[in-house]
Amino acid sequence: MGMFTKAYTQETLEGDGVAVNRLFPISKRMNFDPFVLWDHFNITAGHGFPEHPHRGFEAITYMLTGGMHHQDNLGNDAFVGKGGAQVFCAGRGMAHSEMPAAKGQSIGIQLWINLPKHLKTIKPSYQQALSENLPLTPFEGGHCRTIVGEASPIKLHTNITYQHVTLEQNKHYQIYINHGLNAIIYVLSGDIVLGDETLGTTESLLIKANEAQNLSIKAKTDSEFMFASGIPHKQPIYQHGPYVD
Repeated sequence: MGMFTKAYTQETLEGDGVAVNRLFPISKRMNFDPFVLWDHFNITAGHGFPEHPHRGFEAITYMLTGGMHHQDNLGNDAFVGKGGAQVFCAGRGMAHSEMPAAKGQSIGIQLWINLPKHLKTIKPSYQQALSENLPLTPFEGGHCRTIVGEASPIKLHTNITYQHVTLEQNKHYQIYINHGLNAIIYVLSGDIVLGDETLGTTESLLIKANEAQNLSIKAKTDSEFMFASGIPHKQPIYQHGPYVD
């Protein structure tokens, strides 16, 4: 079996008046190879992330409610709503802004994935997928939306799987983690049980899986959670502000 670590978020202020629940980087946990940032954000109209630079990683902004308007110095100008994702590869450097829908709350997850050393200086790029373009797989008691993985149009430079799972009360969901991958289970709402651990809203498990394993998750209440797994690069991660070198 792999090693399970229960983890909690820390409220952090970012951008222009945006409070995020940050899983990492925080003082006690700077990253989880290959992942270097996990922010659960809730942005109200009039706030957001004005233009700022990045380099050295790829980022996925997945929207749970509302939407996000992305503009960058590559010429991209696009809006993605609930259930959709915006993805950029900062590579050797780019600048962008992310501003929420004009009304209501825009809630989502921003996830940064480190680029391996030999790809740090590649050309920056942008891609997006609307909700109808991301595969939604129903199962008894819920459904799974695949943001990155099998049948998703989103392609990254690091091999990861990234999913949003909805699970009804007392139903079960099986997750298979391949050999050698690091994985994250993050609860968006509700309460889930995994082995001896019960996780509530904004709580997570960080899983270091040296061996392939099956995980059985049970929902104590109607629940939603994110699942991410990725192959670690096993290289030093030097993150300073918007840069990952």
